[in-house]
Amino acid sequence: MPYFAIIFLSLFLTSPAMAAFEGGAAPQGGFSGPGGATATTVQQAKALPDDSYVTLTGSIVSKVGKDDYIFRDSTGEIKVDIDDKYFYNVKVTPQNTVRIIGEVDKDFGSAVEIDVKSLEVLK
Repeated sequence: MPYFAIIFLSLFLTSPAMAAFEGGAAPQGGFSGPGGATATTVQQAKALPDDSYVTLTGSIVSKVGKDDYIFRDSTGEIKVDIDDKYFYNVKVTPQNTVRIIGEVDKDFGSAVEIDVKSLEVLK
């Protein structure tokens, strides 16, 4: 009899956790406040510390390496590293407006660049 109680209790306690994933992604959360540095322009991104998150809107103007591109917005240009998988088989031209989400990458002796984790074509 105790085995049935343990099984029933286990199923009962885990069902709310599984319900959060039903029908889509789980709600996103996180810290918002001092120390949670993010940027929305190239100029701001260049001033942030390494591994800070950024969301930039602009255009990819040229390819400069295997996965390296130049990204431009109204405040300047920055090199971005975009793996092929983030293009999702969609062609992007300098005339497209894109939103990129990524992390600031500051390697010693190198220029600041953005390691892109998501790319969305807006126009």
